[in-house]
Amino acid sequence: MEAQTQSKRILFFPLPLQGHINPMLQLANILHSRGFNVTIIHTTFNSPDPSHFPHFNFESISDGLSAAEASTKDVIALLSLLNVKCAAPFQECLARLLSGEEPVACLISDAVLHFTSEVARSFELPRLVLRTGGVSSFLAFAAFPVLQQKGYLLNQDLRLEELVPELPPLRVKDLPVIKTSNPQTLYQLVEGMVKETKASSGLIWNSFEELEKPALATLMQDFPIPIFPVGPFHKYFPASSSSLIPHDQTCISWLDKQESNSVIYVSFGSIAAISDIEFLEIAWGLADSKHPFLWVIRPGLIRGSDWIESLPDGYLEMLDGRGHIVKWAPQQEVLAHPAVGAFWTHNGWNSTLESICEGVPMICMPCFTDQMVNARYVTHVWKIGLQLENGLERTRIKIDIKRVMVEKEGKEMKERAEHLKEKVNKCLQQGGSSNKSLESLVCYILSC
Repeated sequence: MEAQTQSKRILFFPLPLQGHINPMLQLANILHSRGFNVTIIHTTFNSPDPSHFPHFNFESISDGLSAAEASTKDVIALLSLLNVKCAAPFQECLARLLSGEEPVACLISDAVLHFTSEVARSFELPRLVLRTGGVSSFLAFAAFPVLQQKGYLLNQDLRLEELVPELPPLRVKDLPVIKTSNPQTLYQLVEGMVKETKASSGLIWNSFEELEKPALATLMQDFPIPIFPVGPFHKYFPASSSSLIPHDQTCISWLDKQESNSVIYVSFGSIAAISDIEFLEIAWGLADSKHPFLWVIRPGLIRGSDWIESLPDGYLEMLDGRGHIVKWAPQQEVLAHPAVGAFWTHNGWNSTLESICEGVPMICMPCFTDQMVNARYVTHVWKIGLQLENGLERTRIKIDIKRVMVEKEGKEMKERAEHLKEKVNKCLQQGGSSNKSLESLVCYILSC
């Protein structure tokens, strides 16, 4: 089959956010290993470093974002702008790439970049979609019209704990919304994503059948297109080098000195932000837990602060080496380290999946969109973590860390997490669900 793919090129277009770039480039690596040639189309905003991927071609297009637009904290406004401003430059880029002698098999674009559907259609180029989140959260997005109609998305504060019978086990507070200056913009973005995904030539998931079987069954009923759950992507190859922030490797040598299953790893991803008060409660909760901790505090995590200047005087000295703080960590390597006993996470899909793959229980602190859905599944479906709810308070943090790290409840979570880790390993082996799905995807692309 590899000989057939050698003359075929696949175009990839990732959404320019860290949590979306990583899985797209991982998928590109997977398909390149099957013999396809790869071209990455990317915006100038948050562009990946081509030197990390010398085996790929890179095509940069203008995103037309002003400095103010590119630095906005309103993620939904940013994504909506990208869907408008990238259309013409993408069309010009596609015209140039398709005029060459090398045949292009298809485009694989991020689901959020829904404008690519119409452009690809104008060239009669098959467009497959990569949805970088989980299947369960996508079903919640697809249900937005019903949720709007039934009033779940408005006046949420009055009914946060109420169950949503259309999407068990979600509560109103678990629905994947995000604060934006114009909520209608969010609904339009989701509508475009869902509609153009349904109209695509196929849908690829960074997930695996054994993890989200009921959600996949529901999806296949509602989306009559080929569906390929081929994840977890990062397990096909060693950790990728697509991070937009340099890794601090000192955390690995620090972990090497810690006892097995003793460390709480804390990281809230590349976008989430917390207040100064929340930061201090987390700091004291970690200190009072008496457990060693590795804490990723990226610049910009604390609103109004550059980095860790808000820490109380003498805090790090008081810990006497029990805490290690870095700006960014090689997360896959950290989670695979035997010293790590729990992961305090924002529950982005990549982080959730990476934790599952290493059998590490989670302390969940979701911030927005699909993170709330992921956290609910971690705690109430897979039962491999607990969720911090109703605000951050140091005593509560200390109690919840003890529940996961020391008590019987935490040991049971660890057992279930290890069981899921075994399922990950099986799904990737010859004849496993993801392995078979990947073979089907390769055959399908060759037939496009």
